[in-house]
Amino acid sequence: MQRTPQGPTVWQKCKMGAAMGAGVGLTIGFIFGGYSILRGGAGPRGVLPTLSQYMLSSAATFSFFLAIGSVIRNDADLPPHLEAARLQLTSPMMRSRAEGVSLMRRRWELEREKPN
Repeated sequence: MQRTPQGPTVWQKCKMGAAMGAGVGLTIGFIFGGYSILRGGAGPRGVLPTLSQYMLSSAATFSFFLAIGSVIRNDADLPPHLEAARLQLTSPMMRSRAEGVSLMRRRWELEREKPN
């Protein structure tokens, strides 16, 4: 019996998204917090607490949204034969613009070929 490799679980995807969001949030928090401190001063608490507050709040926000987004984005992986069936069964309104243009051109060609 040959085993096929499995993809990451939903929990692993959630943790990976949260870790990526935390890294992005810390960086963005450092940039905007540093700019805010340079522009308006550190305030009564000082530089380090103010900067850390910016960084932690930004990291928490990005972490939350990227964790949810990575699970939603990667949760619906379909095998190729089911993806092909889904594309055939969806309405034309749900297809991409390129598919819509090719469908419209085929219909125009059929209209031209019809005898009047």
